Amino acid sequence: QVQLEESGGGLVQPGGSLRLSCAASKSIESINYVGWYRQAPGKERELVATMTTLGNTNYRDSVKGRFTFSRDSAKNTVYLQMNSLKPEDTAAYYCRWKTATADYWGQGTQVTVSS
Repeated sequence: QVQLEESGGGLVQPGGSLRLSCAASKSIESINYVGWYRQAPGKERELVATMTTLGNTNYRDSVKGRFTFSRDSAKNTVYLQMNSLKPEDTAAYYCRWKTATADYWGQGTQVTVSS
């Protein structure tokens, strides 16, 4: 069983930055894609960004130009660099690693953007 552990969340002022990490407990073979999702209180979980096996990334419009998805394959870790944070970015952030046969989710890390 693979476990994902997110970290890096916290309280930040508007305009600030955070870097989220998501580390897998072991190498995951045949990953289709890795995604970052978020869920604000009272709202549905939404997709923030994805990265394919080839490293191609996609972002939801509201975070384009502010968020950057990267990975360190040697460490089985992906990152979400979040700059110019806005109050509407406040949410619990989750990573997801998906293969053809399995679907892994992290426990989430809270990001709060507030002055």
